[in-house]
Amino acid sequence: MEPITLTTERLRLRPFVPEDVEAVFAACQDPDIQRWTTVPSPYTRQDAAYFLERLVPDGWRGGAEYTFAVEPRDGGPLIAAAGLHERGPGVREVGFWAVKEHRARGYVTEAVGALSRWAFTEGGCHRVVWRAEVGNTGSRTVAERSGFRMEGVERAGLTHRGTLRDCWIASLLPSDLGLPGPLPYLPAADAGRGVSACL
Repeated sequence: MEPITLTTERLRLRPFVPEDVEAVFAACQDPDIQRWTTVPSPYTRQDAAYFLERLVPDGWRGGAEYTFAVEPRDGGPLIAAAGLHERGPGVREVGFWAVKEHRARGYVTEAVGALSRWAFTEGGCHRVVWRAEVGNTGSRTVAERSGFRMEGVERAGLTHRGTLRDCWIASLLPSDLGLPGPLPYLPAADAGRGVSACL
């Protein structure tokens, strides 16, 4: 897929370019980003260059990952990174980090909302999922404010620094945003009754 740009009321979500290397390198020095995301730790300029020159363009070309730089709509510094990662037919997983100085202003929530709408209306998705290690309350707050519904804890659901970690998992469906889905959806009327009927 060719890279695209999305806009919201306050933001522009555009593909990363190699010239973003210093901004990405600086942002990823934040211990919280290294603690809660999959970026390398310690994080070097070479890591930033590899991300911008290989991982991002390869993701767009292959359709496996659509990664965006988030900045003010009228121009300005890097605010965040946000992306959609393929997780099976019709399913994408949203991931993001925010530059420390720009947190708690609703920017990432706004960006996640734009990405989710685009996934449903243009990307052929019927489900967007969010996962984060249990304890990452900042990420969970963004997911909940973006309309994701918590589904529970996935045991050993994430691998971080060579260790399996439990993670929260949540999902967003087109209907949660008032959008039509590509297929009809029949939610379970009574999950408990369905389980007992199988015993």
